[in-house]
This record gives sequence, C-alpha cells and structure tokens, in this order.
Amino acid sequence: MQKIVCIGGGTGTSVVLSGLKKFPIDLTAIVSMADDGGSNKVIRDEFGLLPTSDIRQCFVALAENTGDSEQSLRKLFNYRFHKGEGLKGMTFGNLFMVALTDIFGSQTEAIKKTSEILKIKGKILPITITDSRLVAVYRNGRKVVGEHLIDEPEKNEDLNIDKVYLEPESQAYPQAIQAILDADLVVIGPGDLYTSIISGLVVAGIKEALNKTKAKVAYVLNLMTKYGQTSGFTALDHIKTLEKYIGSNCLDLVLVNSNPIPDEALKKYESAKEFSVVDNLKDSYFKVVRSDILSEKEIKKIPGDLLKRSLIRHDSDKLAEVLVKI
Repeated sequence: MQKIVCIGGGTGTSVVLSGLKKFPIDLTAIVSMADDGGSNKVIRDEFGLLPTSDIRQCFVALAENTGDSEQSLRKLFNYRFHKGEGLKGMTFGNLFMVALTDIFGSQTEAIKKTSEILKIKGKILPITITDSRLVAVYRNGRKVVGEHLIDEPEKNEDLNIDKVYLEPESQAYPQAIQAILDADLVVIGPGDLYTSIISGLVVAGIKEALNKTKAKVAYVLNLMTKYGQTSGFTALDHIKTLEKYIGSNCLDLVLVNSNPIPDEALKKYESAKEFSVVDNLKDSYFKVVRSDILSEKEIKKIPGDLLKRSLIRHDSDKLAEVLVKI
C-alpha cells in the first residue's frame, strides 16, 4: 500500500486529507503546532498545552462519515460556541482533547484516543511536542512573536518578512520523522506560507528528513497571496521562499491550479489586499503539474469564529485525484 504523508496546518491539510482518505492508501498527517490565536490562545495560556485546532481539523477530515452517528460526531467536533463570555469562540473538539489530555496525562495519548473514538482513516502526528512560539523578523528589523500576530498583522506596516524561526528551538516528533522517511509521497501545503507551512518546516530535523527520504515531495501552491506574509508574491517567489528552509533541490513536483478564480471572489480578496498568485513557473529540477483543483464552493464563516478565514479553497476530490495519479 502506498504511503502518503501530508505536512501543513489545519485548513489546507484537512482539504487534502478529505479527498485522499477515499483511496486505498496509508495516510499520515503531520501537523504544525505553532498556532496561538483564537481558542488556541486559551488552550496555551490557561491550560499550558500545545494548540489543538489544526489537529482537530485533521481529525474531522479523516473521521468516518458513513453513518448518522459518525456524521453527528464530526459535526459535534467542529461545533464552535458562539454565545456566552467564557466559551465563545471555542470548539467542542478542542475542549474534548483538553479533557482527554487531563484524563490520560499527555496530548500525544489524547491524540491516539481521539483517533480511536472518531475511527479515523490514517494517522495524525504533531510535528513537534516542544512548546515554542513562531517569531518573524521583518526587513525593517521589527520582530513579532506569535503566529496569530504574524497571521493577522497590523495594517499599514512594512510587512516584508526576512525570516521566521521558533523560540525556543523545536525538536521534531520522532514518529513524524519516521513517517517522512517511510513515505512514497510527501505533500506540503496548501496553507499560509509562513504561519501554516514554514512554521513546521523550521522544526529541527524536518528539513533533513525531507532531503533524506526517497519519497517524491510535492508542494501545493496557494491560490491567493496572503496580506502580511506573501504580498506581491508570484508562484516562483513561493518556491524560492520554501527553498530557504528545505533546500534548493528538495521538491519534485509543484501543483498549480489552472482554473481561473471567479471575479466576485477576487474582488472580496482585493479589499483585503490579497490577490491571485501569478503562475510564472517553468519546469526546473521539479516538475510543474497544472490542473483544475479549484473548489467551486465559497466558504461561509461559522458562527462564533473570530478569526479570518479563506473564501475559496482547493477542491479536495480534484486534488486527491491528481496526487494519487502522481
């Protein structure tokens, strides 16, 4: 059975997982642990735990959904409280994993138990269990600590990022390293370049594993630029930035959406200073794979969600078909 490993944050990686779980493959999600916004801020600051939101989204993506009870459980895990002061913005799934951590004594054990309860197809691993914060250093010398502040920056600032790193330095979770080494295909992204993707790639040991594995390494290019992270970035700029953190010959394939994004969506993004990523790639040491992998659905915000979310996303089924052919 072919082994596919997906590396990234919650939303982008969950889209990939939702499609891939329908195929007879050995699937593993390796999830970034840098998030510190929204309910994750409460989990980190008040409970002293690592963030759970990205892992929760991957659980929902990989959970069984064949029967009514499984569907209800998936909906429950995604439910976000939108009333009251103490619980507003929190998800049931995050609180569920906090409770399991307290019961079983560790977050890694809580992940295993949640996997059993949701009967997920595949495995979910944290990329690290080191409690670190993402740090961005901008070209003007300014330093910002915290994934949330980097992800949703103040307006009208010089927002060109020079580099990011984790403080203190994180060590890769050993099972995550082994999964990369044993894989046939490693999928990086899609997701916010610095806060969802590179926040995991800077974990000590990940770069080395990606360069050592015999697996093909594929990067799913983002659909839109991200204000404060990739403003003005072309497709090639995304690749060059990735190469700073994983090396200049690590990628084997880059997947690019070939379907034009609807004008209505583009106008909404433009008001937030975000634009369609210009495809200026040519085959290099990696192969460029262009395909219609755009979802036709516009994402609607869930009540109680206080964070900024994408309006459009990749189509999980279309993306999975391309990846499985690879």
